[in-house]
Amino acid sequence: MPADTLTRFVDTKLIALQARAGRLTVLTPRRVGLRPQDMPYAPSPAHFGAANRRLATIARSIRRRSGALERVWRDKTPNQKLTAMALLDRDVDRTRRTFGMLFEIFCQRGSSFAPALAAHDVIAADCYAAVRAALPDVFEGPLLKPLTYMEHGYSPATQRRGVALARLLGDSNPFPVIRIPWDRDNPWQSVFLHEVAHNLQADMRLWHENADALANRLVRMRFDPLVVTIYRRWHKEIFADLAALLLGGTASAWGMMEFLAHPEARALTYRPGSVHPTGWFRALILTEMMRRMGFPESAQKAERVWRQLYNPGHGHRLPPALLAATAHVIPAVVDEIAYQPRRNLGQHALADAIPFTRADEAAIRRGGIAIAAGRVPPLPPRFLVSASRFALESGGDPTRIARLVIHHLARLHRHDPVSGRGHAPRASAHPVAA
Repeated sequence: MPADTLTRFVDTKLIALQARAGRLTVLTPRRVGLRPQDMPYAPSPAHFGAANRRLATIARSIRRRSGALERVWRDKTPNQKLTAMALLDRDVDRTRRTFGMLFEIFCQRGSSFAPALAAHDVIAADCYAAVRAALPDVFEGPLLKPLTYMEHGYSPATQRRGVALARLLGDSNPFPVIRIPWDRDNPWQSVFLHEVAHNLQADMRLWHENADALANRLVRMRFDPLVVTIYRRWHKEIFADLAALLLGGTASAWGMMEFLAHPEARALTYRPGSVHPTGWFRALILTEMMRRMGFPESAQKAERVWRQLYNPGHGHRLPPALLAATAHVIPAVVDEIAYQPRRNLGQHALADAIPFTRADEAAIRRGGIAIAAGRVPPLPPRFLVSASRFALESGGDPTRIARLVIHHLARLHRHDPVSGRGHAPRASAHPVAA
């Protein structure tokens, strides 16, 4: 191929690459398709601002790399030019991936799912508000609240603030995002509180402190090394389960058990390397937490149900050492994670950071009766998750419950002080702010 033809070919590739490089640098409500009627459910201006700052950072990297490349372009061989363009293209790909992920999340606020997403934003923000009310200094300054979105998948999931994401080529998300499966947007999903709790754990900087404290406790108690290793690997999911109970009371335990109730072959099978506790143990951890919270009757009922469903004596695929340790290790695990002081909590325990009382439980149960009767009780948003479940359990109509509670919470979202749209209504006992 003649040199001038080759040169034009490579030069044209660079021109096309540079033309793509600057196209995806800004996200606005209008650009993601939000109409005026969608704005009450939209992400806050602060979320758009965080997204655009991330895109601007990548754009600056692209401009620097592109400018440096142009200065030495003529001195490079064709293959050197291809290498340089490959590195530039990687930054363009970073922009495309970040823009695409955030576009998909933001544009859902213009769909029929927008009220449910706004409602779940309010629930998540209220969970943060509960911690701030109990321990005002535990978070270092203001935090952007988690943002929810719909996606495929069996269960809710979260991507924590600042965590490196493979889908973004190692870049981090600028704020927590919580995935809700398309069919799990109803207000009684206790698993949602579990996902919010993962974000609380990260933002309270308890990830490593809890893991080390738990492992040291079990070593001191002379448990089998296999047991210590497994529970250390499970610590994040156990923390989220226990925090969900403190956020929502006993209904959270029952809701999580519903989520975990699978055929025996799954509930009694240990998965090597999994960070999720095997279902058999996980429900027993929940019932132990109910006991520690002061609800022994509920704990006894829940454990009876679980043991009627599953009996390892009839066959299981569980490590013998893990099964043998159950009666002694579970109380120790619950005590260490939920009731022992942590330096990052100012020498308070998780149960101090998210206090939950018998009066809270009683209010939630009364709230369930009200919801079943078609009234929204004056409860904090996080408690409405559990009250909705009690309403469902009492025979309330699922569609009516969902419509009533989602509409109420979505209305609170319009007045969310974090998003700069006024003040939270008095119906919430806690400010809706992260």
